[in-house]
Amino acid sequence: MDLLENTESTASLEMADLVSRMLELVGEDPSRDGLIRTPMRVAKSMEFLTSGSRMTLEDAVGDALFDVDYSEMVIVKDIDFFSLCEHHMLPFYGKVHVAYLPKGKVVGLSKLPRIVDMFSRRLQVQERMTQEVADAVREAVDPYGVAVVIEAFHMCMMMRGVQKQNSTTTSSAMLGTFKDDPKTRSEFLELIQRR
Repeated sequence: MDLLENTESTASLEMADLVSRMLELVGEDPSRDGLIRTPMRVAKSMEFLTSGSRMTLEDAVGDALFDVDYSEMVIVKDIDFFSLCEHHMLPFYGKVHVAYLPKGKVVGLSKLPRIVDMFSRRLQVQERMTQEVADAVREAVDPYGVAVVIEAFHMCMMMRGVQKQNSTTTSSAMLGTFKDDPKTRSEFLELIQRR
């Protein structure tokens, strides 16, 4: 038994037992050489891939909110993410674009990807994740408006079901000025298209 196996949580050990049983049910032998450590690897992967459900907005943002006299659009685009579809527990992945219009405060730029990670690292659907990211930025920064666009590939559509490998899904959430002012929304959408 290796040293890491001695330090596993009760949840990891229970999950590993379930994975071992699942391997048996699909006709595999969990004791064969290539699968001996697979149950614990899967358990650790699942703990990491769902770690966002054990985080709070305070964990993601901390004290990285700053008073700044700046009121123009702030955009962090092309934030890579991966998540697990809650319907099939298969990955979906892509890019997130986040913008806000500050109202006297800005958040540390790295905190926007951390907010994305918090919501993507859980069993999820893209539409809800889009809204959750927007709501969290609004709660953390209290800006004039927030915009979030997510573009993603879904393995549940690519590997099974309709089996369409090149289909992408785009979702958006617009709050405040981004929802109410077509010019602001258009500026955001134009800026995220630029490479």
